[in-house]
Amino acid sequence: MKVVIDTCSMLSLVRYYLPFDKEIKLFNLIHDKVRTGEIILLDRVIDESSTVASGTIVKTMPFVSDRKNQKSTAQIFPDRFFFQMLEDDFVNKHIRRKLSHAEFENDKYNYLKSGDVKIILYCLSIQNAGEDIIVVTEETANSNDKKTFKKIPAICRILGIESMTLPQLIETYPEIDLRF
Repeated sequence: MKVVIDTCSMLSLVRYYLPFDKEIKLFNLIHDKVRTGEIILLDRVIDESSTVASGTIVKTMPFVSDRKNQKSTAQIFPDRFFFQMLEDDFVNKHIRRKLSHAEFENDKYNYLKSGDVKIILYCLSIQNAGEDIIVVTEETANSNDKKTFKKIPAICRILGIESMTLPQLIETYPEIDLRF
């Protein structure tokens, strides 16, 4: 199973799981899965991770900043089909109606540079190559933040990409047994 992990899941891992990982089993497992390519870190997500919460993700898991552990998103571009879906299916229509054309275009431009879009586009490229891939994110499908575009799980559902949360991912690893 290959997974692409989002910035919010990496932050949850660092804040809520690793502090209790006294025997560093979870840390070592994540490190091994990243090194073997089972957990995919996209360069754009790592760039975001460097600025979130004063860089705590990179400080806690220094291996994520190693470029050999990252997949480049430099050659991943949306096609015409994706742009059409962006404006028709991925947009929060009630938010869109409140924006001027210029505001919407600005939001779209910024969104297209985001790690979220790079995750979705990367997963589409993997799916098109016939491989299975899962997005790990702590986002919910519900649009409750007044952002112009839907959240990752909602877009994944539209595109037929599987998504799960960090706790669900950890449950898939039998070598990790989290009990409180």
